[in-house]
This record gives sequence, structure tokens and C-alpha cells, in this order.
Amino acid sequence: MLSQDQRTFYAENGYLKVEQVVTPAELAELQQVTNDLIEASRQVIESDDRFDLDKGHSAAAPRLTRIKLPHKQHPVYDRILKHSGVTEVLNDLLGPDTVLNTAKLNCKAPGGGAAVEWHQDWAFYPATNDSLLAFGLMLEDVTPENGPLMVIPGSHRGPVLSHHVNGVFAGAIDPDDTLFEKERIVTLTGKAGDMTVHHVRLLHGSAPNLSDRARKILFYECAAADAWPLLGGSSYIHSLGQRRFWADFQDRMISGVPCLTPRLENVPVTLPLPPAPDNTSIFKTQMSAGAKSAFA
Repeated sequence: MLSQDQRTFYAENGYLKVEQVVTPAELAELQQVTNDLIEASRQVIESDDRFDLDKGHSAAAPRLTRIKLPHKQHPVYDRILKHSGVTEVLNDLLGPDTVLNTAKLNCKAPGGGAAVEWHQDWAFYPATNDSLLAFGLMLEDVTPENGPLMVIPGSHRGPVLSHHVNGVFAGAIDPDDTLFEKERIVTLTGKAGDMTVHHVRLLHGSAPNLSDRARKILFYECAAADAWPLLGGSSYIHSLGQRRFWADFQDRMISGVPCLTPRLENVPVTLPLPPAPDNTSIFKTQMSAGAKSAFA
């Protein structure tokens, strides 16, 4: 699906936008299922294993920061990852053998939906190599007003900045860090059906949603099958034990076959430890650890 120019751009800049990566029918189904899940959240009064609630959430006016693990909530999210244009982009960039680390649907409610402070995904889940990326499939039009993804081109080839505050992993960089090059920020807007791609080490964040529309973006965090997670990363997989991990790993395969020979590369690693007081989501991690906001 990707041209050589697109592959080269991704390698040099660490991000890419792919227009209309899903069909109109696929997009319509994703939108309907997502709206149904948001409707179901009216009955929820506190965050649970399906929904992260935003401030002001109520039955009358549902406000979500996130739908957790959407691929386990409805089969359409799993199918889009494994059997669509999304899969083609993944294989173009990571090769034939790929695995899902996790998925989430960030809803970012209108009128001040929570910001995601600047960070590098690599700080949360380092691996034996950095052949990892995240897709952001836009389920609605994304404009400058509703909290689009922002990136710093080429930062995936630079250092991994500190994500700690007072010795605790805070899941965000200090916006006053001299290595944070604010003047190079690129904002990624697009139409429903477009998709962004960003490398696991790329610096990125997103401002609050100040529009009157929810910003619904489906995120898939994926890895080459030979990029094995390091113990100490912020993932549920480390609590599974060997037998359950193996079953879970096979279930998370997107394409190709599992790899039992991790590829070891000289990559910069600082483990996300000790964890934040509340590390149940990136929003809770950043807030409970006292991360300084770049959007205040």
C-alpha cells in the first residue's frame, strides 16, 4: 500500500499520515459500534475495565477519555487491524510477522477533553529492539480545535527524554527540558478514515479538545514479532506467568508467525519504575505522578 517515498519519509521523520486507509463501509461500522459503546457508558459511574471516564461524566452526558482494549469489546476493531488497509501499512513498515501490544480508543470529550502530555511510547514499554509503532485511525474528522496528535519530526532518532518526576515514572517529559524542541512541532489533522503512524520513540502529545465534537481516534500499538518486551514495562503481560503469556501472545499475533528468537539491538532503555501512584491509564499516570503540563 505504501510507496517508497512514504516509507522513506517515515524512516526519516518517524511519523506518517495515510489517507483513507479503510473503506467507507468499514468506517461506518467502526463509527456505529463506537457510538453504541459510548451510549453504554451512560450506565457506568466510575472507570472500570471498559471505560476511562472524564470529569463531568454522567448518564445524561457521557464523557470518556478512553474505551479500553476495544479489540476485546467488539470484533470489528480486531478485524480492521488484521484484515484491512491498516494491516497492509503495518506489514509495509514492520514486515510480515507482527504482534499487537495493546489497543485503545481515545474519545477526548468535547469542551475540554483531557490532554495527553508530551511523551515517547518507548518510555512505557521498552523492548529488545525498537521496531514498534502506533497507528491512530481517525473515526471522525480531526481539526486543530479538537486536540489532534502533535509530533516532533525526527525525534525518534534522538535521545529518550526523562519521563520521571521526583524519582517516580510520570509518563511525560518535562516541557521545560532543553531537548524538547517546541518550535519543530507538527500537528496532524485529517478526515475520518485517515490514519497517522508514529514510531515508538517519537515525541508526541495532544492538547485538550476545545471543540464541541468528540475526538475519536482508534489507536493500535504494534511490534515486529522479534521485538520482545522487557520485564518492568507497564503492561499486564508481566503478571500472566509463562503459560498464560504464551497463550496471550499467540492471541495478539496480527500477521505471520511468532518469533522465539528476540532481535537484540543497542537501544536506549530506562525502565518505567517505580510506577506512578495510579498507573491504570496514561491520564492517571501523568496526573498522579505530578507531570508538569505543557498545555496549562
